[in-house]
Amino acid sequence: MKNRSYIALGSNITPRFYYLQEAEKNLASCDQIKVTNRSHIYETLPVGFMDQGQFLNMVIEVETNFTPTELLAYCQEVELSLGRKREIRWGPRTIDLDILLYNHENMETEQLILPHPSMRERAFVMVPLADVNPDIEIPGLEKKVSEVLTELPAEEKRGVVKWIAPVGEEE
Repeated sequence: MKNRSYIALGSNITPRFYYLQEAEKNLASCDQIKVTNRSHIYETLPVGFMDQGQFLNMVIEVETNFTPTELLAYCQEVELSLGRKREIRWGPRTIDLDILLYNHENMETEQLILPHPSMRERAFVMVPLADVNPDIEIPGLEKKVSEVLTELPAEEKRGVVKWIAPVGEEE
């Protein structure tokens, strides 16, 4: 596999953990994608549309033979297979898959912008991304993930809490 990418996963429709697991399984089952690392799972407050439940968020690192647009198309297929509906901008979702970084590329098309345009402002993305690779440099910004994370406001980071799965019960 010749390309390295980082993908953010998020869910706030019960069962949130199930949707994260299924999305990661779907990505890993594709012969063009190999999951090489994963972050902890974090529970986070919603952003944008506030009248919704808390999210579970994580980031995975993958190696892939897909181009960025092929990877995006596959991620969207996974979202659809898990019941993703796009009814309210930033609204509740079974699963959300966002390509954060792809190699060291800058790219802007109608469908995809790399690096993800708002990732550096979102602790719910930067905290799990730092779990996976704090030293990767964000193209165009020329700062490491760890540096961007330290620049985020403390209040923003307080809303990102390591999630511990309930024992013996469905969430």
